[in-house]
Amino acid sequence: MSTLKDRLTADMRAALKARDELTTSTLRMALAAVGTAEVAGKAKRELTDDEVLAVLTREAKKRREAATAFADAGRTEQAAKETAEGEVLERYLPSQLSDAELTELVAGALASGGFTGKAQMGPAMKAAQAAVAGRAEGGRVAAEVRRQLGL
Repeated sequence: MSTLKDRLTADMRAALKARDELTTSTLRMALAAVGTAEVAGKAKRELTDDEVLAVLTREAKKRREAATAFADAGRTEQAAKETAEGEVLERYLPSQLSDAELTELVAGALASGGFTGKAQMGPAMKAAQAAVAGRAEGGRVAAEVRRQLGL
């Protein structure tokens, strides 16, 4: 079992004992998503820490998007709940890169790969995503790659 999944399970148990309903429900949801990812495909398998991190990143993004949707619809109580769940998940994610750090990493990835034009957007994105390693949202990375490629 991956160490991140072990940590999620241990933290969920601790939250359950402390009667912290928000953390308990959020971590249960996260562990359910991890379990679903483990059985996806032809055979069940254990996820690596990086794969568990990818699942948590997806779940945190869902919470941010749901909070925005609820806030736009005037459902502030539901938006606050989604935001709080997102904050619980953020504890397990690596810290996000600042704009300056993102610019620097993308510039390095583009320079090392020799990417220059619009036709190389796909390979440039792949190199940039590898350099960033999940520490920034894909939309931010794509915007920076487009900016640096002059698109």
